[in-house]
Amino acid sequence: MEFRLIEKDEKERFNRFVASAPYGHFLQLYEWGDVKAETGWKPFRAVVEKNGVIHATAMALVRSLPIPGRTLMYIPRGPAVDWADHEAVRCLWQGLKELARSRSAILIKIDPEIPVERQDIARLFCSDGFTPYRTGGNFESIQPRFAMPLSIEKDEEELLQSFHHKTRYNIRLAMRKGVEVRTGTQEELPFFYALLQETATRDRFLIRDFAYYQSLWRSMIAAGHARLFVAYYQSEMIAATIAFHCGRKVWYIYGASGNRHRNVMPNYLLQWEMIRWAKSLGCQVYDFGGVAGDVDPEHPLYGLIRFKKGFGAQVVEYLGEYDLPIDPMLYWAWAKGLPILRQTRSSLIRGLRRISGRG
Repeated sequence: MEFRLIEKDEKERFNRFVASAPYGHFLQLYEWGDVKAETGWKPFRAVVEKNGVIHATAMALVRSLPIPGRTLMYIPRGPAVDWADHEAVRCLWQGLKELARSRSAILIKIDPEIPVERQDIARLFCSDGFTPYRTGGNFESIQPRFAMPLSIEKDEEELLQSFHHKTRYNIRLAMRKGVEVRTGTQEELPFFYALLQETATRDRFLIRDFAYYQSLWRSMIAAGHARLFVAYYQSEMIAATIAFHCGRKVWYIYGASGNRHRNVMPNYLLQWEMIRWAKSLGCQVYDFGGVAGDVDPEHPLYGLIRFKKGFGAQVVEYLGEYDLPIDPMLYWAWAKGLPILRQTRSSLIRGLRRISGRG
């Protein structure tokens, strides 16, 4: 097998493999690297091939650290590979290690969206030199360790009937009140952002600047990997969302709603229309996104879980972050958070979290 970096004219082939991989993710699509390239990261897209057939892909991001000439390599929610294909996995790790060394990286960080029950894959990571990087369960990691996916393989009416009665009531209330949900246009992106700013102020979280969402439009939405949904009431946009698609799954990532007309329940109808969109794409899973790992109803973030449970989604835990040290001494300094790295590591992680819309 051969590991190599690909050219731009191979992106469709690259994306098809990501979409077909067992744990393929939209953060591993070719175009996601274009989004991150505008925020200080350098993307590298690699494949493992044998006789012209792709067996693995990786969209790796590299960024400078405050140590002169040193970098970090991060493979968000990847790489994409059949983990039972040990020959491809070995070739992939070897190629990525050589790439990391050529870019002076002190570590390779991965966090594939693999359920925690797959301890066979966790053992594979450890046997290949990775070490688990433990974080808390309440959004301390780069990507959420806990999420709420929903199987959507039932037909629409059966799926609707499976929702909690209050959720069904709120969906139908929005319809009766005349809330209209449709696909948003690029011209409506500034209105989405205004609502996002309103939401961030109300719920006290950080968001990126408008240029970031313009980049999302150019690279992901225009390419068909994501869609803007807008909800109108009495000719006023009162809520909007962005969902991402890859393979047999859709992820709800960004949501925004104004302070006016919340009583007409636009967020319930938006979720239902995004689920219907996912079904129209032939998807099997609709992911409501990250939640806190603490499912105690008294927890301050439990309201988010309650909303998503109303649609029938259940909390799942993923394996979390794994690091492959390339320079063991500098990695130790990074992992232990020595003073020279602590502040930059924290700011990097906060910045990375924003890819999930979590501040």
